[in-house]
Amino acid sequence: MPVHTITQQEQDALLKAAQDASERAYAPFSKFFVGAAILTASGQVFTGCNVENSSYGLTNCAERTAIFTAVAADADSGLLEIRAVACVNRDGVPCAPCGACRQVIYEFGPDCVVIYRNKEGKITQTPIAELLPEGFRLR
Repeated sequence: MPVHTITQQEQDALLKAAQDASERAYAPFSKFFVGAAILTASGQVFTGCNVENSSYGLTNCAERTAIFTAVAADADSGLLEIRAVACVNRDGVPCAPCGACRQVIYEFGPDCVVIYRNKEGKITQTPIAELLPEGFRLR
């Protein structure tokens, strides 16, 4: 599958939307405030933030919050297709999607690009298939 490409303007807008979302994160335990923004095939943008819980397993990541919000809004008429996902930490530290988020991203955008700050501190775009080789899909 060809990987979606996005413009510098789209990347900048997604990073800003994700940064804004990180300000709404609820992270009293980890103090790791994350925001995410997704760009759908129809051009819609949805954001999410991480929401922690004292029962740690019930915590939800920013990327999944954004995707679930898009699904709940019936984005793209029930056939959500993600072109891009941006993920940032409020403090500007490296922040790539966790394994669970990578699987959910892959479900809705197997050829999408993920934008994040890598371990060298640089903003990078990586196809989700590189971040999650052999991702699982039923369809």
